[in-house]
Amino acid sequence: MALTKTQIAMIEASGTAGSGNFLRGDGAWSNVGVSQLSATGTPSSSTFLRGDGTWNAPPASITAMTAQATTSGTFKDFTGIPAGVERITVMLNGVSTNSTSLGIVQLGTSGGIQTSGYLGRTNDVSTGTIAYSTGFNLSSDNAAANVYYGTITLTLLTPNNWTVTGILSRTDGNNQYRMAGGVTLGSVLDRVRITTVNGTDAFDAGSINILYEF
Repeated sequence: MALTKTQIAMIEASGTAGSGNFLRGDGAWSNVGVSQLSATGTPSSSTFLRGDGTWNAPPASITAMTAQATTSGTFKDFTGIPAGVERITVMLNGVSTNSTSLGIVQLGTSGGIQTSGYLGRTNDVSTGTIAYSTGFNLSSDNAAANVYYGTITLTLLTPNNWTVTGILSRTDGNNQYRMAGGVTLGSVLDRVRITTVNGTDAFDAGSINILYEF
């Protein structure tokens, strides 16, 4: 499909059209000079014109938040997650607590952290499973000496309905934990908390961070 005169007029006739350069289908463009274009497909306000002449959806945007040391405190919050995020990855690096309460991941909205409605199970590959209640359990058992590594992925299924999958392992023992489940929030997610079931056991090693994607 050829560009309209209006769209052509909005393109700066300088620079080089590379495959990573984008022009929005509604005529707005991305401060990238373009020397010549031959567009195919159907433009719309949600598509971008690549430098090779095709209309594509915008590239995925991945943002890393600031890692938090898990060497003290009873919870770690990641707040200010923008609306429209469709996937969140929680990353644990050598995380440990000072007692036996299970670690959990909780989701929240502008109204605060949701503490109920979590469904699914986590299991130790070598033992049994444990059901969710107040959050997504990181493991099915815990002790003060346990040290966890791994990732947990939260994915938006429908508005405010999130699913979870994850796998963690311990470096202090031969344990590996698998998790899967889901939760429906009362409104749009804007925060993630990592804490323990009893809310009073303290972190004493490692760090945690999250990535979010549109």
